Amino acid sequence: MSDLKTVHIALPARTEDLRKLEIGSVAYLTGRVFTAREGVYKRAIGDGFGMPAGKDVLGITNFHCSPAASINPDGSYTVGAVTATASFRFAQWLGGWFKISGCNIIIGKGGMTSETYRTQFVPNNAIYLTTVGYGTGALLGRGIKRVAGVYWLEELGLAQAVWVLDVEKFGPFLVESDLDGNSLFERENAKIAPGLAQLYAGTRPATLHRYGETDDKTKEVI
Repeated sequence: MSDLKTVHIALPARTEDLRKLEIGSVAYLTGRVFTAREGVYKRAIGDGFGMPAGKDVLGITNFHCSPAASINPDGSYTVGAVTATASFRFAQWLGGWFKISGCNIIIGKGGMTSETYRTQFVPNNAIYLTTVGYGTGALLGRGIKRVAGVYWLEELGLAQAVWVLDVEKFGPFLVESDLDGNSLFERENAKIAPGLAQLYAGTRPATLHRYGETDDKTKEVI
């Protein structure tokens, strides 16, 4: 990552700071982050409970992840690692989520579509950060300095609860979307897609297929 631009973002992030970010940059975060995944979104929006605490407590940076959390003998909590979960599943709730959470940074895995960025993120001055590859949970855990609180633990369990984390140099993440709704993944995929046919030219179809497989390489996920 030495050739990539690196940025350090103080949380809560200001809109003017997010405006300066370029897609493809490597980002590290310092401040407060809270975890929230499907169970939280459903409870907060689908079931109408709203947020478990205010922005002053939770912050406005939401990580779609499963934390490796434990309860210590003295009743305190430890989160040693955080593993991102795929964010496309959250698109259905984003309109309501931005309204009640006030988030301006969403972190997750795999990104969303540029349409989602334009229709949901841009009006809320929000960006999306993506994790870098797999197996980075322990690496990210090094940036967690303190568990500031936990909500809905009894209702949702360790993996789905809202964990409030104070972090320092938390990352690395890639800036996947900017405040104009541009997508790093879609930009790079557009460079790759035209050459797929040439890449596979002359290869033979597979002898055996599983149900649903295709020889059309343009339908592969890269």
